[in-house]
Amino acid sequence: MTDLTNTRITLARRPQGAPVAEDFHIEQVSVPQPSQGEILLKVLYLSLDPYMRGRMSTAKSYAKPVEIGGVMEGGTVAEVVASNHADFKPGDIVLSHSGWQSYALSDGKGLRKLDPDAAPISTALGVLGMPGFTAYAGLLTIGQPKPGETVVVAAASGAVGSVVGQIARIKGARAVGIAGGPDKCAFLRDELGFDVAVDHRAPDFAEQLKASCPDGIDVYFENVGGHVFEAVFPLLNTYARVPVCGLIAHYNQDGQAPAGPDRLPGFMRQVLSRSLQIRGFIQTEFSDQRDSFLKEAAGWIADGRLRYREDVVEGLENAPQAFIGLLEGRNFGKLVVNVV
Repeated sequence: MTDLTNTRITLARRPQGAPVAEDFHIEQVSVPQPSQGEILLKVLYLSLDPYMRGRMSTAKSYAKPVEIGGVMEGGTVAEVVASNHADFKPGDIVLSHSGWQSYALSDGKGLRKLDPDAAPISTALGVLGMPGFTAYAGLLTIGQPKPGETVVVAAASGAVGSVVGQIARIKGARAVGIAGGPDKCAFLRDELGFDVAVDHRAPDFAEQLKASCPDGIDVYFENVGGHVFEAVFPLLNTYARVPVCGLIAHYNQDGQAPAGPDRLPGFMRQVLSRSLQIRGFIQTEFSDQRDSFLKEAAGWIADGRLRYREDVVEGLENAPQAFIGLLEGRNFGKLVVNVV
């Protein structure tokens, strides 16, 4: 192990607006050696997710930011290559949180063993991982879709949104997906079975969305914000539920309010008059549902009711550009990096 090199991608500086390549630093260091009770992991797949933009900022959030010079945070699938831990042996495949690097040490806490024969191991970062669970818990706990209701989801071709729409259909609701571009919209309709897909880049997007929701919107799963939410908000029915999972259109503002008139009083008036439930959430608060999610999702995949798509980037060194593209909507499906 002493001859191996660990490639790490660290935070070089805090972004000013949209991240650029210079905000990251790629370095080569020696592979650490496991002490008693520790495990050496070789990272196989790295998950890239929008929440990572928040970790690059010191704006107040639900989690601490990555320190300057610190390894970028991220979920990973890894192989145990050396172990001084009784519960793990070389060759085990685990779900970990090793970040943007090719090797990492672990004390075993928070690791979950994966069965490579049960499903492709990369799915532990997507449809059977944090994004899939976020969709499941947020939609069913907060959105509570009922048969015949209209569920609208933003960023619907992404890792979370694609699962939201399919679960809505499984529960008997009507699924309307919002995505960027005709290819993604066709994917939602033709491969994932959404009832309707609307292109938010279309000049008449708001009009198309209204025509697609003639009975209004009962559940809106928010991943985006911005002009997408502005088109959705007038269509929300009385007692509509809005699980707020992400606001990717605003992440580069680092918590600063946009310039312009204060529209909050009018917004709150509508929340009151229409009895809207708008609730932000972090998937960890629903951790008691994880076993149920894994069992149900695996069954839905097996019977073909839950499908997924991965956007795989080759090489850890390409993670920064891939992440920048993610924030611009250039990925198509769950974005993962094949590290090896």
